[in-house]
Amino acid sequence: MTDTVIGIENVRFAWARGPEVLDIPAFSLARGERVFLKGPSGSGKSTLLGLIAGVLAPQAGTIRVLDQDMGALSAAKRDKLRADHVGVIFQMFNLVPYLSVTGNVLLPLRFSSARRKAAGADAEGEARRLLARLGLTDEALLSRRVSDLSVGQQQRVAAARALIGAPDLIIADEPTSALDADARDRFISLLSEEVERSGASLLFVSHDASLAPLFTRAVDLSAINRAGVTA
Repeated sequence: MTDTVIGIENVRFAWARGPEVLDIPAFSLARGERVFLKGPSGSGKSTLLGLIAGVLAPQAGTIRVLDQDMGALSAAKRDKLRADHVGVIFQMFNLVPYLSVTGNVLLPLRFSSARRKAAGADAEGEARRLLARLGLTDEALLSRRVSDLSVGQQQRVAAARALIGAPDLIIADEPTSALDADARDRFISLLSEEVERSGASLLFVSHDASLAPLFTRAVDLSAINRAGVTA
């Protein structure tokens, strides 16, 4: 296995009948790195994450994730790679409203035997540990439905869900946009500590350039994307 978790070469993407959104000659993320990817709204950040996760396919170029050429994999194999090795913190969190806090965190383990094994025999205990590390320690809260939680609490549940089972890659898509500066910085610090603890790599995407010092490396999407998108 190489030390490159994400490797992108000459990737181009455009939505149907639309202008080219991405034209990226090269981008890579090394094992253990915590990279901040900056770009304004509409710059193609979420599209790039969709390509990396294998939800979208480029019109040209190669995307390798954990030594796997995403373009050469079937849809089922891309789904398995994502379930086993990638934890995603969505911008809108995408929590299941009728599940409890712990139920949401445990959800990835239903779809991945690899992550179930990594979480250990006491998966619920691991879920509680992650939630406690992210500041959710109230026992009564853990059994409540996530729809009853504040935005900040939901954000931490989403992070714990992404982290459980020690996936190799964590992708975070603007997860702190609804937080004030102090809560945002605390969250990123705790997230980084958990990523380092598990040995994962982190790709954190945001429009907020002030976050760059909190990561090991910062990349401006406009510096690697030749498309010059406007949407």
